[in-house]
Amino acid sequence: MRLSEELQAIGRPMLDAQLAHPTVVGIGKGDLPEPVFRSWLEQDYLFLLDYVRVFSRLAWQAPDAHLGDLVDLAHATFHEELDLHRSLSAEFGANLGGVEKGPACAAYTRFLLEAAANYGEGLAALYPCMWGYSTLGKILAQSPPEEPRYRAWVDTYASPDFAALAARIGEMIDEAAPDPDRAKALFREGMEHELAFWDVP
Repeated sequence: MRLSEELQAIGRPMLDAQLAHPTVVGIGKGDLPEPVFRSWLEQDYLFLLDYVRVFSRLAWQAPDAHLGDLVDLAHATFHEELDLHRSLSAEFGANLGGVEKGPACAAYTRFLLEAAANYGEGLAALYPCMWGYSTLGKILAQSPPEEPRYRAWVDTYASPDFAALAARIGEMIDEAAPDPDRAKALFREGMEHELAFWDVP
């Protein structure tokens, strides 16, 4: 079994916990109260800005074969994911430029930026976000919400393009071959941050 597959096996129970979280359930049903999603959206916007920095830090260390992959990931995050957030912010009345990181966001971004000091370990640390959101999107898309704003969110993460990006990170982890125990520990910690991130005010 490849290391990326081992990480997915470790992460599946923690992904199920996310699927059962009230915030995720509300998005999936399309009935999440607007103030909750607005708060999550504002925090995730700040998270994604640092996520671009994580990709950029890893790109600086990447072998030539994967430099383009990481630059593409940074570009897609900045221009596609953040564009989605900007679009949804107008519909939910979010204040993307006037908020500060909450404890969960600050802890998660600090963890990722520190892990990205090491190429292979940084990839393992960010894999919970890429693989997790792709898997959440695909599962929620099996019975998508009728509410169009939440449907747009689900469609973004259920898309084949996003799944391909997540799969590419898995391949890069396997090729980088970080210490397996260290990679698993970082992956678990990343999954814990993912779950905690849904606990918005």
